[in-house]
Amino acid sequence: PPGFRRPPLPERSFGAWLRTLPLAAPGTPVRTYRGDVLLPADHPNIAAVAALDIGTGDLQQCADSVIRLHGEWQWWLGRRDMAYRAAAGVPIPFARWAQGDRLQPKGASLEWRVKAASARSDHATFRKYMDAVFMFANTGSVAKQAGEAKVEQLAPGDFVVQAGNPGHAVLVLDVALADDGRKVALLGQGYMPAQSFQVLRPTGGSPWFPIDAASEAITTPFWRPFRWSLLRRWGEPG
Repeated sequence: PPGFRRPPLPERSFGAWLRTLPLAAPGTPVRTYRGDVLLPADHPNIAAVAALDIGTGDLQQCADSVIRLHGEWQWWLGRRDMAYRAAAGVPIPFARWAQGDRLQPKGASLEWRVKAASARSDHATFRKYMDAVFMFANTGSVAKQAGEAKVEQLAPGDFVVQAGNPGHAVLVLDVALADDGRKVALLGQGYMPAQSFQVLRPTGGSPWFPIDAASEAITTPFWRPFRWSLLRRWGEPG
């Protein structure tokens, strides 16, 4: 907005990468994984839709979208050692998936089937790995894996996550500051059922959400307010 500026970020950071997130063409609606129009392009709370595939199953929902973008960033960095945790607590490293191991349920937990598929480490394999993570992770596991963050240091790449069944997660896509100390943020989300990743808009014309560190919560469309105590940040890779 006028009078605000984006703070500088490390060139290869998650936040800097999110600033390059491509958008679908103007007028693109929010679609479900089946291709059905869920929200029209002119919905008052939708500012844009990201050019990010959803997949063909009901998998890439809210917390999964946060994982997907974080994982794609690490792939872009050239890293192949990303790992996320299942709700059962079992780590799901891409390295095991790439060597052909696969997960299967075992009671209330999971176990690895060794060499259940051919070893491959291309992006198509990574994309299938992401779907497996989405199947077994949830808002609770993401909230536990990421570290707590403070609203006073809010940065692109942070996210709020309310664990539960259902729970919800909203990602901070960018932050801008004014000389008088005011702060605003761009927010994005996936949702249930699996659907287009969307850039949100508060009530009103601007897509920027005012950030009030003195308040107890932030209000976003489509979900109840998130307390700032639910703010999370991924640790640095490696």
